Amino acid sequence: MVVLAVATMVVAAGVGAALALVTGRNSSSASATNNPVLDPGTPISGRAVNFTLTDQFGRSVSLSDFRGKVVILAFNDPVCTTVCPLTTTAMLEAKALLGNAASRVELLGVGANPTATAVKWVRDYSRVHGMTDKWHFLTGALPELKRVWKTYGIEARVVHGLIDHTPALYVITPRGTLSRLYLTQMSYASVDQLGQELAQNASRLLPGHPAVPSVTTYNQIPAIDPGTPVRLPRAGGGSVRLGPGDESRLVLFFDTWDSEVTNLGARLDSLDRYQRAAARGRLPALVAVDEGSVEPSASALPRFLRRLPHPLSYPVAIDRSGRVGDGYRVQDEPWLELLSPAGEFLWYRDLSTAGWPTSGALVKQVRYALAHAPKPNLQSDTGGQLAGSPTALQALHAQAGQLLSSALDARLRALHGYPIVINAWASWCTPCQQEFGLFASASLRYGRKVAFLGADTDDSAGSARTFLKHHPVSYPSYETTIAALGSLASVEGLPTTIFINRAGKVVDVHTGQYTSQSTLDGDIQSYSLGR
Repeated sequence: MVVLAVATMVVAAGVGAALALVTGRNSSSASATNNPVLDPGTPISGRAVNFTLTDQFGRSVSLSDFRGKVVILAFNDPVCTTVCPLTTTAMLEAKALLGNAASRVELLGVGANPTATAVKWVRDYSRVHGMTDKWHFLTGALPELKRVWKTYGIEARVVHGLIDHTPALYVITPRGTLSRLYLTQMSYASVDQLGQELAQNASRLLPGHPAVPSVTTYNQIPAIDPGTPVRLPRAGGGSVRLGPGDESRLVLFFDTWDSEVTNLGARLDSLDRYQRAAARGRLPALVAVDEGSVEPSASALPRFLRRLPHPLSYPVAIDRSGRVGDGYRVQDEPWLELLSPAGEFLWYRDLSTAGWPTSGALVKQVRYALAHAPKPNLQSDTGGQLAGSPTALQALHAQAGQLLSSALDARLRALHGYPIVINAWASWCTPCQQEFGLFASASLRYGRKVAFLGADTDDSAGSARTFLKHHPVSYPSYETTIAALGSLASVEGLPTTIFINRAGKVVDVHTGQYTSQSTLDGDIQSYSLGR
């Protein structure tokens, strides 16, 4: 369901023993190579090892059944609500762009979730994404799947209750040899670009090289962030305005296919109660946004809304380009965000993993987030809120927002006797970006007793400094690597937060994003202050 930002996985290209990388990247476009959210593919060679599994209809299917066709093979979690739906939408787009030549291209999926191996899961995924008759989504007994994963270099495992898998997609020639490997990205706006890239690569492998229309450039498509005014079409007619304004706003991102893993209709209905409470209690109004760029069809949302018991009391906007989803840093669905009037991120909740709060709990969380919102001019304000801190902590505050290259372990020794919170992050890690404001706020409120440190992990110094300039915090960060952090604790991915007590002992390691200020504050109180 969730692909963690794990450094060892995003660079994985040396996969199974049967594969050999070809030196250089002959991408379809130089612009694709320069687009950070679009993998132009890595040329590979070798035989595509055959396997036989079971498709969504319960039929036995082998890779060799499609000899003579170009095969686009993806490894997808059948209950994924992150990158997998983006990948399969791009696969469908590729076939659409090939026109009549699409009959010579086969779409194939292999399940990549060790806990969802029954045929039911691949059938349900195919149904909600409108793909039942458009591909073969294969599964099998776990030992069978593990053999295929090993052959094709796929990591698929459960990490802290979440599914972590390599988002790999292969293009296989009609002769049954490997041609190209893609590692797909979490970017809604780049879905059509990936579809075009796949179509053009498939075309080069087909007789006559059928023409593929260029429907998009390969340049990075600019996102629309919460600080930018935008009008989106509203389901049922009219439009919805997003962006900065006079009041804070609560925004829900979803797709109709979320119904595979949650009772979406009932959950949307329950948010009516929050909307009524918001009107009475002067809380931020709710707006929902359907990520139309990855819906199975234009009719999916209207059909879904018509089936609800009664109309929703809040507007539902449609993001057809994916630019809003990217700008609002949506990493999973359904996804809930609280934004300040200026468009600053105050709080978010990944509803797919953290669950849906009751309307009462949501009201409390929104009130808490508003009351503990980071100050707009954080760096100029640290002197006031953190005045009177002990000398060792004052030294940290004096280096607020700096990126330091000296040894982290020396600083930890100097802070012996103080509880320490280390947040491991990277500028390229979107979940890290999402939670950074929570640490900014917490460090101001607890920074007179607790030492906060950042650990910029496996990142470029230039990108990290740019990030820190736009995301001020009251403490410095140290350049480091996952391997170096291993001397402190086991770090499986980013973000990770390490809690060290006054005696210098690691007392807790929190892997993954903090989804709310109250959760982070609670851990600080438990592990750092002993409350």
